[in-house]
Amino acid sequence: MTTELEEKYRRLMQILEAMGGVVVAYSGGVDSSLLLKVSVDVLGDRALAVTAESETYPAREGAEAIELARRLGARHRVIHTEELAIQHFADNPPERCYYCKTELFEKLLGIAREEGLAAVADGSNVDDADDYRPGMRAAAELGVRSPLREAGLTKADIRELSKELGLTTWNKPSFACLASRFPYGDQITAGKLQQVAAAETLLRGLQLAQARVRHHGDIARIEVDPSEFELITEPSNRTCIVAELRRLGYVYVTLDLRGYQTGSMNEALDREAAAQRE
Repeated sequence: MTTELEEKYRRLMQILEAMGGVVVAYSGGVDSSLLLKVSVDVLGDRALAVTAESETYPAREGAEAIELARRLGARHRVIHTEELAIQHFADNPPERCYYCKTELFEKLLGIAREEGLAAVADGSNVDDADDYRPGMRAAAELGVRSPLREAGLTKADIRELSKELGLTTWNKPSFACLASRFPYGDQITAGKLQQVAAAETLLRGLQLAQARVRHHGDIARIEVDPSEFELITEPSNRTCIVAELRRLGYVYVTLDLRGYQTGSMNEALDREAAAQRE
């Protein structure tokens, strides 16, 4: 571990210790898993992991989160959220994540009060400021802390520190809510979420490092790392992917030649903003 990373790690522990008690918004992903690990190390039973299960996350993600929390010896609660019941979420405006996170954080703040814990924390890191993330505004408005970001940890730092601490999530692919697969303004429904989840489960079976299925009506736009194009286009894999995605309801199956892009649906917002400036 580099001296710089050691300093950030010490800073993270100091931030958590000063909190005295924390509810961790825990998804089982790379960031929140590190936050939970260090929170348990520093605060013990004064740290509580809370995982929200809903239609916007595949069941496997919740199962993996539960298992890791158990291995970490963390206190853990699972709550159920119904994002599709929030009209502002289902309508899928650019601020969709703001409404989702507002509801989630309000629930976590209620749990923190019940448990007598001083703070609620999420896994946002320094790099998150480089993308469009309305959920961060919800966190700021409600006083939710982001200890990883406060400690100056980047995504690369988090992966390296996770590896040093023995977390199996250190190289886990990033995973965003399934709602991020739809263009803004495209109504989100349970059926569409299930369609995307099934399509990505198929791709997951190919052991791809990272894969997204962006939903454009009848079109499935597959994003994978360019280094894995050959795996996708290998004749037997290609035939299987096309057949299965058509069975799921897609008419056209495409491969995005730019490859996997974090937050690729935000590019339409960037173009719109650029056009307004001209």
